Amino acid sequence: MSMYNINYNQTEKYSEMFKALSNPYRLKIFLYLATHCRPGELSTNDEMRYTVGELGEDLEIAQSTVSHHLKELRQSGLIRMERKSKNVECWVEQETLDFMTAFFEVTQD
Repeated sequence: MSMYNINYNQTEKYSEMFKALSNPYRLKIFLYLATHCRPGELSTNDEMRYTVGELGEDLEIAQSTVSHHLKELRQSGLIRMERKSKNVECWVEQETLDFMTAFFEVTQD
C-alpha cells in the first residue's frame, strides 16, 4: 500500500501554490528560477539570484509583466524577493522546492 508523504493540513498552501503556477508566465518564471539559482544562497558573481530586468531579458517577457507575476509568486510563497539598491533580486528557497517535492513523493509502507 502506498500513501502520499504530505501533511493534509497544508492542502490550502499547496492549493495557493498550484493556483499561482497555473499561469504559463508564472510557471515559466518559477521553473527558470528553480533551475538557474542555487536556492537559499547569497547573491554572488555566479548570479545565484536574478533581478526583474534579468528575468525579463532571459525569458523575453516585458519587465512590467515579470513584475506582476513575481508578485503573485511571492504572495503564494513560491519565491523570495529582496531589494538590493535599485534592483529587486528573486530566488527560490530550497525549503520551497522540498515542500513542493513532498507533494509528489510517494512512500512505500
